Amino acid sequence: MVTLLYDGSFDGLLTAVFEVFEYRYKDAEIIRKEKFQQENMFAEIHEVITQNEKSERVLNKLEQNIGKSGIHQLLKVFLSEDSELEKLILSAIRQSVQHPDENILQNYADHDILKISKICKSVDRERHRMTAFVRFEKMQDGVFFAKIDPDFNVIPLIRKHFKDRYQDQKWMIYDLRRNYGILYDLENCGFFYPEERLNLHHYQEKHHDEEQNYQKLWQRYFVKTNIVERKNLKLHIQHVPKRYWKYLTEKS
Repeated sequence: MVTLLYDGSFDGLLTAVFEVFEYRYKDAEIIRKEKFQQENMFAEIHEVITQNEKSERVLNKLEQNIGKSGIHQLLKVFLSEDSELEKLILSAIRQSVQHPDENILQNYADHDILKISKICKSVDRERHRMTAFVRFEKMQDGVFFAKIDPDFNVIPLIRKHFKDRYQDQKWMIYDLRRNYGILYDLENCGFFYPEERLNLHHYQEKHHDEEQNYQKLWQRYFVKTNIVERKNLKLHIQHVPKRYWKYLTEKS
């Protein structure tokens, strides 16, 4: 067994996959460096240096075999942070090389492909919920700020949605769990990586003077429009799971 260690990036993973084929490793596993714990001192370790040229060659081959939609599915598996993501992606790429004329991602009889399909559905569900449950708060500098804590790393999947929807104002969305986010400044929409995690107490002190009034109005609206006789908490939780409530203004 050869263990390939990569830097944790998607390009790094594709570089590792390329080198599995390049060095013809039949029995190989790909592991993120930070998660690797060497138990066998005689194990064969292959350290992967991320190379865009190699990752691009893998992407080009995948586009020929499974199309851009197939690549997008593999990206969702990567963003799911599943413990087996490297194994699943390597398995799918190997199958696409072996069967270039088949849509291998629809072969649900294969255990790995079936799991990829299930992961994609879960990631899509989380992405949809993030577009629905994000609540922006106006800060003193006029930027609208939102904090999220999704189960999966969906920030790259929601960037286009918010960029297209809110083009006339500056905004930021910050992932509390992963300590990074996206920033739109009316011209560019890119990722930002703060050196320290967000201090929630310090962050609340930077609210715009109008923010508290807006929040009270929003909360009052939900109270006034609520029909007690038609309350169905079980159905409500199905549509708005409790784990999202702590970031919803109307639930404060």
